[in-house]
Amino acid sequence: MSVDNNMTIDLSVLSTLEKERGIALEELFALVENALLLAYMKQPGAIKGSRAEIDRKSGQFVILAPELDDDNQKIAEFDDTPNNFGRIAAATVRQVLAQRLRDAEDASVLGEFRDREGTLVSGVVQQGNNPRMVQVDLGTVEAVLPANEQVPGEKYPHGARIRAYLVEARRGQKGPSIVLSRSHPNLVLRLFEHEVPEISDGLVKIASIAREAGHRSKIAVHATDPSINAKGACIGDMGARVRAVAAELNDEKIDIVDYSSDPAEFIAAALSPAKVTEVIIWMRVSIRPEPLYPMTSCRWLLVVRGRTPGLPLNSPGGVSIFSRNRSMRS
Repeated sequence: MSVDNNMTIDLSVLSTLEKERGIALEELFALVENALLLAYMKQPGAIKGSRAEIDRKSGQFVILAPELDDDNQKIAEFDDTPNNFGRIAAATVRQVLAQRLRDAEDASVLGEFRDREGTLVSGVVQQGNNPRMVQVDLGTVEAVLPANEQVPGEKYPHGARIRAYLVEARRGQKGPSIVLSRSHPNLVLRLFEHEVPEISDGLVKIASIAREAGHRSKIAVHATDPSINAKGACIGDMGARVRAVAAELNDEKIDIVDYSSDPAEFIAAALSPAKVTEVIIWMRVSIRPEPLYPMTSCRWLLVVRGRTPGLPLNSPGGVSIFSRNRSMRS
């Protein structure tokens, strides 16, 4: 951006920025005027309340300072442009415009990826300075796969292509910050949507997901069309669909169970492959029972490596799991 000693802005540069970057010309004029005023206010003897004004046709600019009466009221303005102001002004204008262009690029990138939050993305792993923070090149921007979103034991070698769940897109201190996850339960959901047309078409619904990343996931499914077998659609011919999802998750075990609005049926299905002989549901209003698994939301049991992280239900009561001889406590 050039500002000559005749206090003139090169309008051709602003016109080029308008065409190539899609920034309105009037916004560019306002940015340059603010930059000129900023440069002026750093000069000795600068007068508060001054403003910069650019002639929209010639590009000439002036710094107009207020003329005050005895009551400190503005009655007129006068030209207070410093001598040899062009060089100082040019440097400030360049900095302001460069920052505005960076902001415009960041906003464009963020706009693209904000719309894709909660979706599946793919990219190429890049080496970074922090070995715990994996960098993933998404094409137009680099995303991060932080340690808490990685799967224990999973490796991310440089140059490997991976799929991940886009958790968040926001503006960081150094530009756009795109956060990915390989451990999020919804990664399983998005992979099944990709592999199972009946899910993307709305004929099969995934009602709930529980996951211990790297070990096992369970999904509860049901069909909106009674002629469709929800579990069969997710498994696929010879298990092709579920195997494709498991392969993407590095052979993580995946169990598919039938969802039911009947809590007893749902609990029995969710506890598979364990054989449930009986499910007894009780309700207490004033006194909460002592459940082995307190119920706070509508999720279901995930059995992993002999452990039972929880089986919440929509009820003020709870669920206790008993063997024939004794209760099983976590």
